[in-house]
Amino acid sequence: MLAVAFLAVVMVLGSALPGGTETRIPQIWDAKQRLPKPEVLPLQRMRFLTTTDFFPFNFLDSDGRLAGFHVDLARAVCEALALEDRCQIQALPFDELEEALHDGQGEALIAGLAITREAREKFLFSRSYLQFPARFVTDKDAVLAEPVHEKIAGKRVGVLAGTAHEQMLRDLFAEARVVTYSRREWLLGDLKEGKLDAAFGDGMRLGFWLAGTEAESCCVFTGGPYLAPEYLGHGLAIAVRRDQPALATALDYALQEIEERGTFAELYLRYFPVGFY
Repeated sequence: MLAVAFLAVVMVLGSALPGGTETRIPQIWDAKQRLPKPEVLPLQRMRFLTTTDFFPFNFLDSDGRLAGFHVDLARAVCEALALEDRCQIQALPFDELEEALHDGQGEALIAGLAITREAREKFLFSRSYLQFPARFVTDKDAVLAEPVHEKIAGKRVGVLAGTAHEQMLRDLFAEARVVTYSRREWLLGDLKEGKLDAAFGDGMRLGFWLAGTEAESCCVFTGGPYLAPEYLGHGLAIAVRRDQPALATALDYALQEIEERGTFAELYLRYFPVGFY
C-alpha cells in the first residue's frame, strides 16, 4: 500500500515532462515560506571544503583552477550572506574532509557527503539543495505515455544490477520485465540497439549520456522524475560542525535567496546540459 501511495506522488511530480522535452528546474523551497535574514555571522573567514574529483560539482578546469557547480554555489552563498570578502574554497581528498571540518580547517563542507544517520550525529546539514531522481529513458520514437507505471507493464527495462535503482524498479514498477546489467555501457548500448524498451537509473548520469555523442540523439527521458529518499538518499546539502547551528540556519537562508534570485536555475542550466527533473 505504501509503494502504491508513493508511486502516485512521484507520478504527479513527473506529469509536466512529456517525452522529456522540457527543462524543469528543481525547486526546494516553498514560495510561501520565507526564512528570516540571519544576523551578521561572527566569522573571520567563510571557508568551504570540497574536492577536485566530483565532476561536474568540483573539478580542475583546463587551466588547473578549481571549478564546478559546488564552487559557484559556494560563492553564491557567500554573496547572499555578504561574506564575499571573507569567502574561501579549499580542495582536499574526500577522505580527509570530515576530519578537516572537525579540526576547524573550514567552516562548511560542500562535497557530496551522504546525509546518513551516522553523518547527522557528526554534523549539522543545511536543507538539501539538489536531489537525484530516478528516470526512465526510451527511444525518442517510443515514448511511454502517462501513467508510466501502467504503460511499463510487460516492457523490457534495463537497470544496473545490485543498485538502489534495481530495487526501486522491482518494488514500484513490479509489472515491468526487469533486465539487469553489470556494466552501464552494455545497458545503454542495448537500449540504443532496440533490445530494451527502456532503461532506468540515475537521472543525472542519464542526462549526461543523452547530451553526449555516444547516445547519438537516440533517446529521451520518459515520465518522472521519481524522488525516493528511502531508496536514493536525501541528495546534497552543506555540512557544518554541530556547534554551529547559527551557521546552518544562515546557509538555509542563503540557499533560499539563491533560488529566489534565479541564481540556482542559472547554475543548474550551466552544469547540466539535459535537465534531469
